[in-house]
Amino acid sequence: MKQLTIYEKMTLALFRGKITRMVTFICLGLWSLTTIYPLFWVVNNSLKPSHQVINDSFSVATNPTLTNYLNAFEQVDIGQSYLNSFIMSGGTVLLTLLVGGLAAYVLARFRFRLRGLLQTVLVASLLIPAFATVVPVFGMLKDLQLLNTYWALIIPHTAGFLPFTILVLSSYMATIPKDLEEAAIMDGCSRFAIFWRIMLPVSRPAFITASIFVFLWSYNDLFSALIFVPQEDVRPINVLLTTVSSQYGTDYGLLAAAVTLTLIPVIVLYSVAQKYVIKGLTSGAVKG
Repeated sequence: MKQLTIYEKMTLALFRGKITRMVTFICLGLWSLTTIYPLFWVVNNSLKPSHQVINDSFSVATNPTLTNYLNAFEQVDIGQSYLNSFIMSGGTVLLTLLVGGLAAYVLARFRFRLRGLLQTVLVASLLIPAFATVVPVFGMLKDLQLLNTYWALIIPHTAGFLPFTILVLSSYMATIPKDLEEAAIMDGCSRFAIFWRIMLPVSRPAFITASIFVFLWSYNDLFSALIFVPQEDVRPINVLLTTVSSQYGTDYGLLAAAVTLTLIPVIVLYSVAQKYVIKGLTSGAVKG
């Protein structure tokens, strides 16, 4: 059997590498179609009249129209639901990051008794399903007269997302050199000033990562919204979708437009901050 020369071996290795990359790209491209095509299908149907969607939902909209989007704002008041969702999800993000950031700083930098137990409890709390806490939370909100208010979702969501936020932020803060804090203490900074001026800016990727996940989870939480804020004037946009599907179930163009409007903030938010998500989730693992 003929022995291959070094040049032939290198050529064969490069050829195999190119084939492997090509097959990988093809597989990833086919997999991405499973996500991209349904999104294109919904957006495409939102630009058609309802009768055209019923007759041929898979054809491309040759004469696109924005009538369905105008009806979404006029008939079902999707603008108010948008505002409600942003207020509740945004409030959840701010409160979660404030409390979670301070708690994460304590866990990452201080050594105290029961610290390990506290971390174990935080991890274990991630295993508790939201369904198991609905009844007691509903009772507490009712006693506090917070049902059908913005706080009816902000408070439970903050409590539910705090363990994840604390774990992500504390793992990232633990990788920050302590020399920065020691220099700040020598300059007379308080602990809160160190957190605000050093830990917060340096941990920005982790804070952005946590805020994106918290916002998306709060924005998409239909189960809690149906129970705690069913009233029309404070309902978020995901609850509005159930109303549209029940009251305007045959108006498929309007339904597609409502779904598209609901997805826009999620897609834009994740597309803009994608690099921060990857950095925030991997930095602690690489450095720690």
